[in-house]
Amino acid sequence: MSSRTDEPVEPWRTAITYCDDESVWYQGLDVTGLMQTATFADTVFLLHKGRLPVAGERRLIDAMLIAVADHGPGAPSAVAMRTVATGNRVAPEAAIAAGILAIGDAHGGAGLACLGMITDALARASAEKLSLDDAADRVAAEAKASHTRLPGFGHRTHSRDPRTVTLLQLARDTALDGDGVAFATALERAIAARIKPLPMNVDGAIAAVLYDLGFPPLFGKLMFVIGRTAGLSAQLVEEYTRERPMRVKVPVAYDGPTPRKSVEAV
Repeated sequence: MSSRTDEPVEPWRTAITYCDDESVWYQGLDVTGLMQTATFADTVFLLHKGRLPVAGERRLIDAMLIAVADHGPGAPSAVAMRTVATGNRVAPEAAIAAGILAIGDAHGGAGLACLGMITDALARASAEKLSLDDAADRVAAEAKASHTRLPGFGHRTHSRDPRTVTLLQLARDTALDGDGVAFATALERAIAARIKPLPMNVDGAIAAVLYDLGFPPLFGKLMFVIGRTAGLSAQLVEEYTRERPMRVKVPVAYDGPTPRKSVEAV
């Protein structure tokens, strides 16, 4: 009777990267050649799409990575990273990991949610033969009726997100704007008409551009993770070099039972 250890181990399958004693290939392209001629944006696109981007696609990927690289030490991911870094001075990877783990649905997740919304709305528009304006108006109306917040619109800091304006203009300049950008722009108008003015934020713009570049909804969050790691690393170095250990002190307001010196019988 053979044991389970005698059974052949199935290899993990991947179509992304292969390496041997002498070489490394990303999607079939030799990494040393990429190191000499490609950019990091090229590599991100290649790893996820299986081909190198054209010039306009590269410019847009670069712009999105730059747009989300950092947003100050008050962002949840930066707060989490600095909180760990202040007490852990020998494991920077732990602090960076804490920052990434703070990225979720409310912080850094709007791109995924918005890209999913755009994907679903455009699929429905195609199936029901709706114009983009009509599809956008329906989404805004449904959100108003259900009191649902629309991801990718509005910002707690910017009345008009400057990154949005620039990214959408780059998409138009590179002639890579399509139904995603058109729908998101129409939705911005529909939200203003049916609910209140809520300008598209950078997450919404990224979602619209990623749709037009052919990326699935998940990449809306992955783009944020890839780009924000750069900012987290810079803030980590700043925390280590400019601040003393254990300097983070969070004000605490106690509102529990009145403290007692001894345990009283109930």
